[in-house]
Amino acid sequence: MTSLLTAWFPNVMSRLPEFFDSLVQTLVMVGVSGVISFVLSLIIGVGLIVTRRNGIRRNGLVFNVLDKLIDLFRSIPFIILAAALVPLTRLLMGTAIGPKGAIFPLVVGITPFFSRQIESALAGLDPGYIEAAESMGMSTWQIIWHVYLRESIPAIIRVTTITIVSLVGETATVGIVGGGGLGDFAIRLGYQRYMYDVTMATIIVLVIFIALIELFGRLLAEVIEH
Repeated sequence: MTSLLTAWFPNVMSRLPEFFDSLVQTLVMVGVSGVISFVLSLIIGVGLIVTRRNGIRRNGLVFNVLDKLIDLFRSIPFIILAAALVPLTRLLMGTAIGPKGAIFPLVVGITPFFSRQIESALAGLDPGYIEAAESMGMSTWQIIWHVYLRESIPAIIRVTTITIVSLVGETATVGIVGGGGLGDFAIRLGYQRYMYDVTMATIIVLVIFIALIELFGRLLAEVIEH
């Protein structure tokens, strides 16, 4: 098996420790930025739902500010956003390169998309649940926690899976601006130095990683639903 891999991926096998380090960096970036963006997106998504026109705490100002900010950041291509955030990233993180420097732009880049996904998941809840909760005299926070969030867990898992897949793609993109991870590994060696086996190995690993994420997300949502 080793000889076969060496024949097919000679440049990867000769740099195996660096390849594994890049994989770990990608996992760290996805994990850390994913958790941070999940918390932020949950807050923003709930804010959008409860303050919209027919929400339980209608507030046009808050809704429009959140809505327009999401649309603004979603309209900027991620690679341009990551480059534009370099000075702020360096100020906040102390560096703009490597996994540490990639986390801030990843959070900024994925949170608007994630927030919209969370909003969509919560909006799919049967309005009858909300009406029943209000008729029982539940407070706003009780409705958010016991109705919106608890009843929407399967939908939230599904949109989280979609978002993590998108986040994996963004971790590869951020490698263009020195963000580290598999994207940086593939660009430096596979693209700039014409080591095509490096590019192919990176693609294979990312495809497997994404397939595992989608499988886990689908199975988890099905288990919770039943």
